[in-house]
Amino acid sequence: MKIYVAGHRGMVGGAILRQLQARRDAGENLELITRTSAELDLTDQTAVRMFMQAEQPDQVILAAAKVGGIIANNSYPAQFIYENLMIECNVIHQAFDAGVRKLLQLGSSCIYPKLADQPMREDALLTGTLEPTNEPYAVAKIAGIKLCESYNRQYGTDYRSVMPTNLYGPGDNFHPENSHVLPALIRRFHQAVQDEVSEVVIWGTGTPMREFLHVDDMAAASLFVLGLDTETYQRETQEMLSHINVGSGTDVSIRELAEIVARVTGYQGKLSFDASKPDGAPRKLMDVSRLARLGWTAQTPLETGVRETYEWFKAQKLQDLRAK
Repeated sequence: MKIYVAGHRGMVGGAILRQLQARRDAGENLELITRTSAELDLTDQTAVRMFMQAEQPDQVILAAAKVGGIIANNSYPAQFIYENLMIECNVIHQAFDAGVRKLLQLGSSCIYPKLADQPMREDALLTGTLEPTNEPYAVAKIAGIKLCESYNRQYGTDYRSVMPTNLYGPGDNFHPENSHVLPALIRRFHQAVQDEVSEVVIWGTGTPMREFLHVDDMAAASLFVLGLDTETYQRETQEMLSHINVGSGTDVSIRELAEIVARVTGYQGKLSFDASKPDGAPRKLMDVSRLARLGWTAQTPLETGVRETYEWFKAQKLQDLRAK
């Protein structure tokens, strides 16, 4: 089995690749194909065509994407919609053109309307207005779902989509401005402990509810969905509503999340919230009953996962210092 993992240097793609490598090391007959962005620009149609025709993979896992937090989405909307659309169009179409029958595309929970009923079921897609701060990214991810479904409908391929909730874990982006909320908090509280500051100010009111899933759980769920037989997968999905939510099924407020990160990092100062900054959607909890019926549930408790991620972050910072 020849599997191409697009985006293997990202957090999710890296976790998927590690699990596939473990399977290979355990005796599965797998050939794993990867390319860095320097080796293959997925926004370049000709380059992707040449790659797919040359490699002829049996399966494709599309985990490559331009991603970022609320600041990045607000600052670079054109890049977020353009690059993600190009990646999806090129990889999915050129995979089809090269004869790939099975493909898994990873999306995002931001595909759902801002005020969708909670928890968000798969059939909430396209039923309302999107959250404005990440609408361009969300539109691109919706297009990815519909690309997969349209190729299945017209050509009989087996292209599937999974929609993860907020992910975190080893390999995350801890940039002070362009990261998602959990890694941003880990970095900020770590620095607050180092600098012995008395107060940490957090964007927004602290009331929005968010769900988080460890990246290793996401990788396991992705490979689980990809490995389902066609009859089982089609029994739980619909031709033009085929995506599957992946999450923990539980959520916490941003305030509660900050308190967890404070405990994990050992920060004992004051927490305050800047209500002048945007909150985003009031709540984003995934309905994961479809995936549960298929036989998969998340395994990593949030505080356990945050502790593991913080240890990885500290080890990475130490490694970077040594490299300098």
